[in-house]
Amino acid sequence: MAQKPKPHASGKVKPGDVTQRVGVEQIKSRGVNVEELIEKLIDAAGAEFTTYYYYTILRMHLAGHEDYKEICEDARLEDRAHFELITPRIYELGGSIPHDIREFADRAGCPDAYLPDDPSAANILTTLLEAERCAIRTWSEICDLTLGKDPRTHDMASRILQEEVEHEAWFIELLAKERDGEIRPSGHFRRGTPGDAPYSKNLGFYNP
Repeated sequence: MAQKPKPHASGKVKPGDVTQRVGVEQIKSRGVNVEELIEKLIDAAGAEFTTYYYYTILRMHLAGHEDYKEICEDARLEDRAHFELITPRIYELGGSIPHDIREFADRAGCPDAYLPDDPSAANILTTLLEAERCAIRTWSEICDLTLGKDPRTHDMASRILQEEVEHEAWFIELLAKERDGEIRPSGHFRRGTPGDAPYSKNLGFYNP
């Protein structure tokens, strides 16, 4: 009986070659500029890592606004989960994050979310909102670069983007009420614990 052909059993990467990655070969053949993608992912990882750090400080200055603190904590922990998700993908693609944390922070693709000079609740919420908007722009770009070409990175980027869009809606709701006295519902429901994100945890992203 003739053996059925195995069309995917071999390719450009030679058997046993550990210097090449078939996963990279395949997305390159579909038009992905892998080097550019790695650089954008490093910048995005730097932004998620530094945002986690700055959100820690912002959260500490929301004393007396426990509802704001809880939502800030959700966003803070989810950004840490995003960093831990992005980093393995960078290495799978053959890249690496900088070995110097100062270089890594400087590469962050979004401005630092500094504590405002006047740390009022409204000013802190404004800082949080603009940080989320930068993240939405970042992940939308990565989604566009990988759509139909790199399913693994696109799936990751799409799920992170969904969370960042959700975060923006949270902070619009809170800032509108705190600063303007307006009601702009986000559709946010209370979670079990801070960081218990519907996308990160339920889809296997969240790894405390």
